[in-house]
Amino acid sequence: MKASIQLGNINVNFDSEPYVIAEIGVNHEGSLDKAKELIKLAKDGGANCAKFQSYKASKLAAKESPSYWDTTKEPTTSQFELFSKLDSFGEKEFLILKKYCDDIGIEFLSTPFDDYSLDYLDKFINFYKIASADITNIPFLRKVAMKKKPIILSTGASNLDEIKTAVSEIKAYGCNEFSVLHCILNYPTVDENANIDMIHSLRKEFPNTIVGYSDHTLPDNNMSSLILSQINGARIIEKHFTDDKTLTGNDHYHAMDFQDLLNFRTISRKIRLLGGKLTEKKAIKSEEISRLNARRSIVTNGNINHGDTLTAENMTYKRPGTGISPSNWDEVEGRKVKKDLPDDHIIMWEDLY
Repeated sequence: MKASIQLGNINVNFDSEPYVIAEIGVNHEGSLDKAKELIKLAKDGGANCAKFQSYKASKLAAKESPSYWDTTKEPTTSQFELFSKLDSFGEKEFLILKKYCDDIGIEFLSTPFDDYSLDYLDKFINFYKIASADITNIPFLRKVAMKKKPIILSTGASNLDEIKTAVSEIKAYGCNEFSVLHCILNYPTVDENANIDMIHSLRKEFPNTIVGYSDHTLPDNNMSSLILSQINGARIIEKHFTDDKTLTGNDHYHAMDFQDLLNFRTISRKIRLLGGKLTEKKAIKSEEISRLNARRSIVTNGNINHGDTLTAENMTYKRPGTGISPSNWDEVEGRKVKKDLPDDHIIMWEDLY
C-alpha cells in the first residue's frame, strides 16, 4: 500500500514535493492584521499551510510551570506567564483567519492545546496537528482521533515506544490517516542536536506512513536542515514563520522568513529535479547518443589482409561505439577477415568469417 495522507485539497505521498507548514504560531503578537500579513507572506513564499496555536493559558499550564526555552532569547521563566501574554485569539479570530486563508488560497490550520480549542477548531479545519508535548496525553489524543480527521503528530522529546503507543491510540479511536514528524523539542535546536537522520528510523517503524520533520534550528541561507530532511524522506515539513527574525522573544529568532521560504522552495525543487523519478539504475533516453558515440568499438590496429586472423596485436578499441563492442573481444579474437581492412577501420560483424 502506498503511503499517503490527505491534507485539505492536497494528497501528500512519497512522490510529492514537501508539504510546507508555515508555523505562524503566536508570532502575530495578538494582532489580526499582523496575522494576515504573515499568512500572505507564507502563501507568497510557497507554503501550503499557515498554522497557528489555539490555547488559553489557564487550560494549558499550571501557574508553577518552569520554562523549557532559551531564556536569553525569551526571558520569561514561567510557561503560564508567557502563554498568558499570547492567548488572546479564540474561535472568533481564528474563523476570520480561516476565511482569509480561503480567500488567498492557502490551507488554514491551528494546533489545539485544550479540549475547548479542539472542539471549535473542528468546525473549520480539515486535519489536525498535535504538538510534541501532547504525545503522551492519551485522553487528548483519543479525543482528537474521534474527530476522524487526518492527524499530523510531532514526536519531539519522545522515544519509539511512546510514539508507537500514541499511534496505536489514535488508530484505535478512529483516525485512519496520520503522519509522524521527527522533531527535537529544543528552542532553538543547535545543529549538533538536530539528528535529522532519525527520520530513517521513523520510516522503518512506520513504512506505510508519510514521515515529516518539524524544525527548530536556526535557518541558514540554504535551509540546510529542511533540505536534509527532504533528502531523508520527509514529505511534510513544518517550521516557525516570521516577518522579522531579529524580533526578541518567543518564536521569532529560530523561525524562517519569506526569503528563507523562497530559498527552500527553490533548492527543494532543484533537489527533486536532480533526484529524478527513476530508482532502478539503467540507461535513460538522453544517454542513447552517448552509448553510441562515447563507447568503444573494436578497431584495426594496422592494415589487415583478406584471410588474416584477428589478434590482440592487430586489434585495438576506440570511439565511437558504432561497431563491435569490446565486450565481444573474446568472440572476435581469432576470427578471420573476409576482405582487406585498412588501419583504423571500425570492425563490423559482416567483415568477419
